[in-house]
Amino acid sequence: MEVSATIEEMLKLDKELVHLDRLTVKDIKEQFERIDHIRLFNQAKVLKAMQEERVSDSHFAGTTGYGYGDAGREAIDRIYARVFGGEDALVRMQFVSGTHALTACLKGILRPGDMVLSVTGKPYDTLEEVLGIRGSAPGNLREFGIGYRQVDLLNGRVNYDGIKTEITQDIRLVFMQRSTGYDWRPALSLDEIENIIKTVKGIRKDVICMVDNCYGEFLEKLEPPQVGADIIAGSLIKNPGGGLAPTGGYIVGKKELVEKAAAALTAPGLGKKCGATLGINRSFLQGFFLAPHVVSEALKGAVYASRIFEILGFRVSPRYNQDRSDIIQSIEFQTEEQLISFCRGIQKGAPVDSFVTPYPWDMPGYGHQVIMAAGAFIQGSSIELSADAPLRKPYYGYLQGGLTWDNTRLGVLATLQGMREEGHIHI
Repeated sequence: MEVSATIEEMLKLDKELVHLDRLTVKDIKEQFERIDHIRLFNQAKVLKAMQEERVSDSHFAGTTGYGYGDAGREAIDRIYARVFGGEDALVRMQFVSGTHALTACLKGILRPGDMVLSVTGKPYDTLEEVLGIRGSAPGNLREFGIGYRQVDLLNGRVNYDGIKTEITQDIRLVFMQRSTGYDWRPALSLDEIENIIKTVKGIRKDVICMVDNCYGEFLEKLEPPQVGADIIAGSLIKNPGGGLAPTGGYIVGKKELVEKAAAALTAPGLGKKCGATLGINRSFLQGFFLAPHVVSEALKGAVYASRIFEILGFRVSPRYNQDRSDIIQSIEFQTEEQLISFCRGIQKGAPVDSFVTPYPWDMPGYGHQVIMAAGAFIQGSSIELSADAPLRKPYYGYLQGGLTWDNTRLGVLATLQGMREEGHIHI
């Protein structure tokens, strides 16, 4: 049978862009080998945990109402605890986002008079209102007498001297954001997280070390609890959901801290004992099983995007051959129009809503207008190919996800073709 059209013809790519694509793929082969090695290790971890928990068809059944005695839900908690190295875990569809899971940790653990110290500068935008450092949203931590301080990064790096100065008697919890967020810095590696924890615990052992693990799961062979973190949290529509979990979040850490977070999610006395699963357990388990592979595919897409934009003269972070601890690829654009064109191009390269044109808008929880490209099967899923950016100087765009790296490759090529036609890039 004769093939009716080439990829270049289907995407209407200029021949110069096709040549650039081939050059880029050649440059990144060595990075793919390293990614595959980590993927295989993490796949073995997940497989072993599921076998040890004797996962069976009976765990796929869901519960309704209060959800008492849900064997599948309880097995999922134990599997997450095994894989991420915690004493206990709380994996629930009732979490609406990663921010919600992080908030449950903070509200469950902290009490009036406590102080939070962020050692990675200002946290991700949606946590600013939770902490009460921006806006006046009802129920923020400041209303409950919980304070906040931060140690700013120095040229994108952790300021250890600043941490030593700020670990005073009123500090109850030290907060670390693993991913870059809407910033221009390397994601925190596990080595760096371990060094921060050792620094903090060397001054005061009773300080709780918490990590926002969003976008960082399965990037390395270990997870933060395995290097000393007391508690971590993240979203299931990012890395650990494997593209199949339709909603939810997770918390992993020390048993007493997870129990406190569970009480904040449900109610004191109820904690982890309830929470209907409504047939979602299969998606959670299968998604988690696929997560090491899906994350590796997203990571390959990020490496590809980094290299091809770098060849075109854009400033990128990280570079294609640098170590990575999250799936986010940052790209600096010169103008607002160039940034918007990039996000709209990623939308056109998506399998869902490719015909939709993204516009900047006042997204809830953010201090600036944000433009988001998210043609995903699951609304807001950023393990699927997506891009977003706050409309503020400097104009940083953030690319992440891609259930297959082929999707990211095709999406980026379609984006570059559109940007070229609009006069925003020259090849």
